[in-house]
Amino acid sequence: MGRGRAKAKQVKVARQLKYSSGNTDLDRLQKELGVPDSPADDAYDELAEKYADYADDYEGQRKNGTSGH
Repeated sequence: MGRGRAKAKQVKVARQLKYSSGNTDLDRLQKELGVPDSPADDAYDELAEKYADYADDYEGQRKNGTSGH
């Protein structure tokens, strides 16, 4: 006989989620999930440095109208 209470609570929670103002603390969530501060920035910087020479070579080939193949 407790199904009515459980369903009412689920409906209440669903409404709170649907109509909440979105006051999610993203920093707290990030810490709770164990996500490092900014891994994407570091990875991008490493790749940019690694392939910077290739970008310069490709740019020169495009200006000259030649292909690198």
